[in-house]
Amino acid sequence: MTGREFLELDSLQHRLYLERFKRMEVIQKLLNELPKADQNLCNHGSYFLAANSSLCGLAANNFFRNILHVRKASLISALPMAVIPFLSTAAVYEVFVREPLFAGELNCEVCAVIRGGLIGAVVGGFYPVFLALPVNASLAARYSSSPLPGKENVLRFWLTTAQPVFRKMSLGIVIQVLTGLYLAAKHHGIYVKILERMNTRRDPEELQD
Repeated sequence: MTGREFLELDSLQHRLYLERFKRMEVIQKLLNELPKADQNLCNHGSYFLAANSSLCGLAANNFFRNILHVRKASLISALPMAVIPFLSTAAVYEVFVREPLFAGELNCEVCAVIRGGLIGAVVGGFYPVFLALPVNASLAARYSSSPLPGKENVLRFWLTTAQPVFRKMSLGIVIQVLTGLYLAAKHHGIYVKILERMNTRRDPEELQD
């Protein structure tokens, strides 16, 4: 690549970045003009999905503690199961749904809704259960609260242990899927309202004032 081609490519990337930044500024300005309910849902809606994820983590943690007869270190096991799923769910939803949606990179409603449902299921539902397993397994081994298998039967043992937990958590996972679908659909609806406001403005300079 010649120096001129490199400069042209760099200039193009810089121009695209500026256009994207300007579009995000316009979207944010129009979002601030929407009703407070829409603004709150847009800015804080993902926290509801994240809070449900924390509840799933605490429930799964409690189920595993009962199965493995762990009676000690309740706070040590509960704290990460509340915090880590919350932060993970909020961050993943922000990166894969909300941010690309309001940056104009995710215009497909079906795609946005599917992403929301998958995040609700995988990060908001299954992940807290998988996270609770090693946390309580280490506690069971440390306090010898339950007989643990040898290396040859480890996989079968933990599959058998996890099956009743997944059955009990199935309703919570379904709720997380529905919450993710609903949240993504509402966010896309807000995005459509913003696009409609952009289209009704005749003078582009009005959007930047």
